[in-house]
Amino acid sequence: MRNPFVQAATAAPSSATLRPIRVLLADDHVITLWGLRQLVESAHPRLAVAGTAGTCCEVLEHPNLAQTDVVLLDLGLRDASALQCVPRLVGECGVKVVVLTGELDPGLHREAVMLGARGVVLKSQPADHILEAIERVHRGEVWLDGSLMSLLLGSVPGLALKHAGPVDLQRQSIESLTAKERQVIQAVVAQRGAKSLVVADALGMSEHTLRNHLTVVYSKLGVRGKLDLYVFALEHGLAPGAAVPRTAAGPRVGPYTGLDRRAALDAAA
Repeated sequence: MRNPFVQAATAAPSSATLRPIRVLLADDHVITLWGLRQLVESAHPRLAVAGTAGTCCEVLEHPNLAQTDVVLLDLGLRDASALQCVPRLVGECGVKVVVLTGELDPGLHREAVMLGARGVVLKSQPADHILEAIERVHRGEVWLDGSLMSLLLGSVPGLALKHAGPVDLQRQSIESLTAKERQVIQAVVAQRGAKSLVVADALGMSEHTLRNHLTVVYSKLGVRGKLDLYVFALEHGLAPGAAVPRTAAGPRVGPYTGLDRRAALDAAA
């Protein structure tokens, strides 16, 4: 039977494989990690295990990460949502990410892809799907369930991503924020100009965890740092009760534009 998965954005495979694809395995269950290692090693010499990790922190600090080609990432790591790892793995570390999950929520899968993952494999699917997903993603393809591909391409009735304008996409990015991410945004605004450690203390979390949350928030909202986030939050009502910066003409009511953005940035400094 033909594989029901859809691959897109194909790239021409190399005519010769000089070395195996190095895969870093991330799962917080020891037995699952053992099974994944056996599976990947069974595909030698095409694939090789670069290492294993049980938490987001271990993934990001793994000594072999720089030599890794693909990270096989479970979404349920014990220290944090693995979604927090994806933008840093893709953007900072330059590796490709295949998500392995038991979660059936298509919204969660979509979020992983929007953050940079290039493959989603369910744990209920055959083991050979995992191997094929790793190899295809390494070649530059996208490995997704057909229904998720439809969702991403906007062919699901009522979603209409094809015809969504900038305002619609912005609204969708805001709606994708979790309750914790909204708390982080509110704390950044309330503690404007404060060091990350101060904001982290106010939230009752470590500075490292705060950075992970901010990385995801920046990626979702398309902002580049705390100052941009501060302005975005005021413009879109993400910080209820925040003081409204004054311009030369007095307090501003409503969205910020032009010189009003400068006033907001000055207030955040």
